[in-house]
Parts: sequence; structure tokens; C-alpha cells
Amino acid sequence: MATKKQFKNFAEMLAGSDVPLLVDFYATWCGPCRMLVPILDQVGALMRGQLQVVKIDTERYPELASTYEIHALPTLVLFKEGEVLDRIEGVLPPEDIISRLQPLLK
Repeated sequence: MATKKQFKNFAEMLAGSDVPLLVDFYATWCGPCRMLVPILDQVGALMRGQLQVVKIDTERYPELASTYEIHALPTLVLFKEGEVLDRIEGVLPPEDIISRLQPLLK
């Protein structure tokens, strides 16, 4: 299951994670973002222990959306040890997301 995160320092959250974070940058008004929720639940369940899915509301954290150049919603960004490894814009089936991410997690 995806976790909605609130935090004081995004960099500390990234650095403090034992596993890579797949961050879903979304907005509550975004229809495709809502479509992605069950897909990310599947991805999180199938990749448990390999990564953690985190949801970040771009309306609440617009500075993060700007910093990471989020121009389309939803956008998934894979972070490992604080570094961006990949970005996925739009809605994809869970198997496509997993096949794209798995090689980056080895």
C-alpha cells in the first residue's frame, strides 16, 4: 500500500530509507492520479522489501514539484540513496512499472 507522507525535510526522508522510494507525485484533483492508486498498491505489494511507495501531494509541497521538475501528473520518481534513478509520467499497468524498475533495484 502507498503511504502518504508528511515531512519536515524531504532529503532526510530519502536518506533515512532502508529501501529505494518510489515517490508518486500527485494532486487530489487529478483523475489519472486516482486511477494510479490501485496500480501502486499492486506494485507495492509485489515489490515489498525491494522498495517503498510514497505519495507526495504536489499541492501541499509545490517546492518539491518544482525542484524535481514535475510537469505532468501523475509522475513517479524512483529514489535510491537520495538520487533519482528513473521517472515515469502517466499511468502504466503494474507489470510495466515493475519491469521498468526491477533492473534499477539490483
